[in-house]
Amino acid sequence: MERYRAVPVRLPSGVRYWTVVDGAWRIDEAADGFLLHMRLGRDLAESSTKAYAISLALLFDWCEAAGLGWQQAPRALGRFVHWLRYHDPARTGPPDLSRPVRGEGRVNGVLAAVREFYRHAVAAGLAGPGTLRALFEVADDRSLPAEARGEGLVQARLRPRHRLREPERTVEAVSDEEILDLLRACRNARDRFIVLALWRMGLRRGELAGLRREDVHFVPDATRLGCGVKGPHVHVRRRDNANGAAAKSRRSRAVPADWLVVQAYDQYMSDRDACPPAQSCDFVLVNLSRGRIGGPMRPGALNELLEALSRRAGLDRRARPHMARHAFATNVSASGATLDEIRELLGHESFTASAVYLHPSPDRLREAVARVPVPRDDAHQAHQ
Repeated sequence: MERYRAVPVRLPSGVRYWTVVDGAWRIDEAADGFLLHMRLGRDLAESSTKAYAISLALLFDWCEAAGLGWQQAPRALGRFVHWLRYHDPARTGPPDLSRPVRGEGRVNGVLAAVREFYRHAVAAGLAGPGTLRALFEVADDRSLPAEARGEGLVQARLRPRHRLREPERTVEAVSDEEILDLLRACRNARDRFIVLALWRMGLRRGELAGLRREDVHFVPDATRLGCGVKGPHVHVRRRDNANGAAAKSRRSRAVPADWLVVQAYDQYMSDRDACPPAQSCDFVLVNLSRGRIGGPMRPGALNELLEALSRRAGLDRRARPHMARHAFATNVSASGATLDEIRELLGHESFTASAVYLHPSPDRLREAVARVPVPRDDAHQAHQ
């Protein structure tokens, strides 16, 4: 039985974050202090604090079942990893060890949040320094690529002691043919714009749902708008939005738009302008037929839309917003874009997150080999 749970909190300022409560709905002070620090002190998005809070609720549930205080848990974290893999709260009796409940990536995500929690607890004096020794081992940077090493002497770094080996990551993307089927299944201009914006600009669902009209510069020259970016583009900015949409990165970026997106946007604006309740809403995406008419769309509504379009189009699988973003990145990579271009377009914080899109298909590998010229021995041919 789950005792701890993650719940949202709204501060008097309007800022939202997530915290952890027990079965009696009492806030866990240690977790709350950490999550509030991550939201305000580290400027994490509300959705990130939700993921952290869910992870901490799992930790506290395990501590409760194991009869341990959370301060003692780091020395037995291997048991927590096993519990995460196989504990199913809906199952009674012993766990089914033949069927993991959580995959390696999910477990590693929980462990990353737990490690951050303990680092904060040590800094706040809530846990002893031995806590970090139980969580990390000291390694040097000799195993890192040359560009990632420090200058001069070998430098020490902390390496997590608990981490599962994940299977090689594959990019799950919708194909261009599936996108065309989704577009044919759209019944209005707004839905077509959503599909094209996800596919042709690679926006996250929270970034698209959080766009304001002032962020859209679909003109050849935006100088009169006080913007020096050339060509049609949108500005992705981090905000606290009433619909819960949020850009993941703290850093704003400009994302180019092609004529397909611009054309779809113009058609959608005609429908939007014909909806009187939408006139007072600054969000680009608004409800036109369901929910609060004229109000901003929820990020989750984009998932619901693509799921409905997938059924209507008769696709063999359910398309999701992130699959369209993957398709954008895969297509950009196939067109010859460099890693730094892909990273900037997607708004990734690190090159590692973008590198997955550089894995070419077997056809591209064969084409690369075929492009290598065969050396000719001109001197030998001259004597023949």
